[in-house]
Amino acid sequence: VQLQASGGGLVQAGGSLRLSCAASGRVFSNNAMGWFRQAPGKEREFVAAFRWIGGGSMTYYGDSVKGRFTISRDNAKTTVFLQMNSLKPEDTAVHYCAEARNLRPIASTISSTSTYDNWGQGTLVTVSS
Repeated sequence: VQLQASGGGLVQAGGSLRLSCAASGRVFSNNAMGWFRQAPGKEREFVAAFRWIGGGSMTYYGDSVKGRFTISRDNAKTTVFLQMNSLKPEDTAVHYCAEARNLRPIASTISSTSTYDNWGQGTLVTVSS
């Protein structure tokens, strides 16, 4: 089932956006979920992710977004969000959500694209200076 990312758009530097990722009503269960982004001419970059450990979860962030972005999930486990604050022009990219259906990543693999086997179509975020 393809993931549907939405919420991208044009925003001025310093502004905020919230991206959403859903899978047509299917619950994500306890799969690790991540957000990545890709700017023109650049490799896909890790943005944020969470994974389940015991009775709770842990979140991870790329160095370039720490303190500005927050990944979360709704209680119904059907939508994953990426709240992006204090946006900068260098945040301009297509943002993708991803799901790890068949792997249980650890801290050292949570930021790797190869961990995830289900990807959304991407949503464009453009930050003007």
